[in-house]
Amino acid sequence: MRRSSAGCSCAGRPCRIHWARIQTPSEAPVPDPIVPIDASQRLQVERATEHFVAEAARHLQLSLPPVAVVFDLSGTAAGMFSVQGRRCQIRYNPWIFALHFAENLRHTVPHEVAHYAVYRRWGQRRLRPHGPEWRWLMDCFGVPPRVTFDLDLAGVPVRRQRRYPYRCACREHAVSTVRHRRVLRGQASYRCRDCDSELTPVAERLASSD
Repeated sequence: MRRSSAGCSCAGRPCRIHWARIQTPSEAPVPDPIVPIDASQRLQVERATEHFVAEAARHLQLSLPPVAVVFDLSGTAAGMFSVQGRRCQIRYNPWIFALHFAENLRHTVPHEVAHYAVYRRWGQRRLRPHGPEWRWLMDCFGVPPRVTFDLDLAGVPVRRQRRYPYRCACREHAVSTVRHRRVLRGQASYRCRDCDSELTPVAERLASSD
């Protein structure tokens, strides 16, 4: 049985990203892939997103424009808030929502909307992804400000990626191929959510010490 532990990470400029990441130890045989959520369920997710955006605007006492919602996320992420240029969007994983619809409607939707609202209110300031601003909004929503939660992901299609060793000031991290390439192209940087220091490739650190 494959289970998940969901949380968020933050990418540096020019693309700021927050997502619910799943850890998937391989154990049992992989079942048949599940069917993603249908149009009526997508509409529920969109309306829930609009509801929490309105709630965030009320608590922050500011006008929040609608955020684009897409259902193109795959792999082990349940949801992701991202900013590219001036475009904000929340991406949801239709397969994980299909498997645990009520749970993700209650937790993933407000989780990502809170990231969107924090970005709109405090902009490009360097804030911790799940810092006091985010946690305060989750409390306002009446949703526990959980960074991680366990879900069974049996049947969710997962693409295996090579992981690259990175280090911060406190420990080593395994970074996906996509993130590693973004770092190499200078499109993103990543910070540890524990010590808030920037992640650097292990090979780069070794080379710089010669």
